[in-house]
Amino acid sequence: MPKKRSGGGLTSTQQAAKFLGVSVLAGAVMAGIALPAAGALGLAAKGSVESFDELPANLKTPPLSQRTTILDADGGQLATVYSRDRTVVGLKDISSYMQKAIVAIEDSRFYQHGAIDLKGVLRALNKNAQSGEVSEGASTLTQQYVKNVFVEEAGDDPTKVAQATQQTLGRKINELKHAIQVEEELGKKKILENYLNITFFGQQAYGVEAAAQRYFSKSAKNLNLQESALLAGIVQSPSRYDPVNDETEATKRRNTVLQRMAEVGDISQAEAAKAMKQPLGLKVSKPNNGCITAVQGASFFCKYVERVFLSDPVFGKSREERAKTWNQGGLTIRTTLDPQAQNSVEESLKDHVNKSDKVAAATTLVEPGTGKIVGMGQSKPYGYGKNETEYNYSVDAAYGGSNFGFPTGSTFKPFVAAAALEEGRPATQDYSSPYEMEYPSPVQTCDSSPWTNRRGEKLENETESEVGPYRLKEAMAKSVNTYFVQMISDIGLCPVVNVTDKLHVRQGNGDKIPETPAIALGSIGLSPLTMASAYAAFASRGMYCTPVAIESITQKVGDKRKSLEVPKSTCSRAMSEKTADTVNTLLRGVVDSGTGQQAGLTDRESAGKTGTTDERKNAWFVGYTPNMSGAVWVGSATQKVEMKNITIGGVYHPLVYGGQVPGPIWKDAMAGALEGKSTESFNLVNIPNPDEDRGDGDGNGNGNGNGNGNGNGNNDGDNGDEGATDGGTGGDTFPSPTFSIPEGFFQGNGNGNGGRD
Repeated sequence: MPKKRSGGGLTSTQQAAKFLGVSVLAGAVMAGIALPAAGALGLAAKGSVESFDELPANLKTPPLSQRTTILDADGGQLATVYSRDRTVVGLKDISSYMQKAIVAIEDSRFYQHGAIDLKGVLRALNKNAQSGEVSEGASTLTQQYVKNVFVEEAGDDPTKVAQATQQTLGRKINELKHAIQVEEELGKKKILENYLNITFFGQQAYGVEAAAQRYFSKSAKNLNLQESALLAGIVQSPSRYDPVNDETEATKRRNTVLQRMAEVGDISQAEAAKAMKQPLGLKVSKPNNGCITAVQGASFFCKYVERVFLSDPVFGKSREERAKTWNQGGLTIRTTLDPQAQNSVEESLKDHVNKSDKVAAATTLVEPGTGKIVGMGQSKPYGYGKNETEYNYSVDAAYGGSNFGFPTGSTFKPFVAAAALEEGRPATQDYSSPYEMEYPSPVQTCDSSPWTNRRGEKLENETESEVGPYRLKEAMAKSVNTYFVQMISDIGLCPVVNVTDKLHVRQGNGDKIPETPAIALGSIGLSPLTMASAYAAFASRGMYCTPVAIESITQKVGDKRKSLEVPKSTCSRAMSEKTADTVNTLLRGVVDSGTGQQAGLTDRESAGKTGTTDERKNAWFVGYTPNMSGAVWVGSATQKVEMKNITIGGVYHPLVYGGQVPGPIWKDAMAGALEGKSTESFNLVNIPNPDEDRGDGDGNGNGNGNGNGNGNGNNDGDNGDEGATDGGTGGDTFPSPTFSIPEGFFQGNGNGNGGRD
């Protein structure tokens, strides 16, 4: 004789036999939802009965999707992200009132029956027959749990969700078969625990822990009697009994649950009556989902982390596989974001640029030698309203940035200098650097086809008084256009491309740097993250480290946690220590006495370069200390605003220079980020001054900036103190080119202004 299971459950054979008997008696039954009349849904019970034994009984329970928590480097919470707001907890962490309430109202005979409650089915059949409609169901908690598993497995696919919830006899019979298996394998307590963790409680809350937090801002283990009754009552119809939107209906339903608890002996009638008189006592926590809710202005960084996860093969072979893991959630992601640095970035941006300004600013800070992104922010907050944006101006298009990045102007010139030094040119290298010249032609490229100036296009310095010869140190400090174009013509384009490749300098759209002399003037579009990471290689004496945003990830699956592999920074030598030390010496001069004086830090050594592009549509400052590198861009994402006669952050500027607006932003962001941190020194080299006296000039010129723009090589100047230098004509001279180049050969939007969104 078959044995009865503890708690009054029947064996699978007994349950199946009784189920079939009830089906024959009733004409049709849907495992707890009795039909108003046999065949009402056009289904024959006979066919379902014949296939019952053939149904698979192996219920594959998917891991429950849970919320993902994103932390900063110190463990502080930045944001929570989820497809379903759920936190799985054990039965010991769920109030006993809650356990009793859900059983009382949903399946009061839960501990007395097996997968199907035969008495409940008969009772429902009788009542539904009398009413002529489906007025009462008899699904057990186990059957409801199985249905929820199917819904969870369907995810956000509407077709699969419909299939998992369709009101058909076949689906209910399939559900019952699995319920029988679950009863045999899990037992009552585990079924109840799983049910309370999987079911939907409304207000985006899945599972009792999320529901307790949503409605009462407390954990499930601390729910009292009336709170438990309220949550238990919501399950039948989360929209109808939503206490936030319909307090009256929710109160009635709560009291129904309390009365049922008294009827089944879970509480006394006096306890029920007392609880019914209590107010709902809601203390609602609004859903806090997504990077848009991130604290410390870290929304853009949060989205960058998400995009890294979805794009990096370390998290899965395909994007679909990675997306499945992300949507499943349960992740705790500790990032590289330093709260001190991030706060400093945000404060600096707010102090210097208003979100309602015609232009925006973006700042990214990176740690040399590790590649860790420690700060990332911008003046226009994340969002979809006025003066908000979903574009992250700090990163490439693949990670949510602009389509092309932004023209960098003279901040590209240190790459040219590094290439020349790597080629063996001395730090005292001089060129004639005339005020105006044609682009030298031909210029050697990496293949056998040299670049030629086919149309005799010219470039010039900022003012007519800015005339060489110049040596490298002075040319870098004053950002002399013609000097660096002559330098790139001297060494060829390939050495420059080799250096930028080692520094992972790619355009914002992912393309390689084009082999044209205009790159010396920063006509191409790059992102602040790219620039900060490249300059970090100077700070770390020639070692480039790929940027990283994630320190570690653990994933909770059920009640267990496992560690996931995360992307690691890859460090490689981009240039010799001597070259890096020389560039550091050159760029220290920029902030000491050149175009970047307004950016120089007062309590530690710093180095950097200014940049302003044609028509002043972009202004940059990229700089670093030995232990932190940062890039600041200011401009219009659409590249339509000329920063002339413009007010930024409440300050009027006749002309915007790289050292004048981005420079102070960089200075304040870096100063705050480095406060209290160790003070380190560069390994500077001795760069001799010119032997001959060429004069110092008056220093009052308007500078020469960078960026090409309209095909003539002009830039609008980096800073008002990039003055012209008068003096002798010594030094090397360059032959005048005789070839021309077509208009619009510059990268970007066709006129040298760089990429547009």
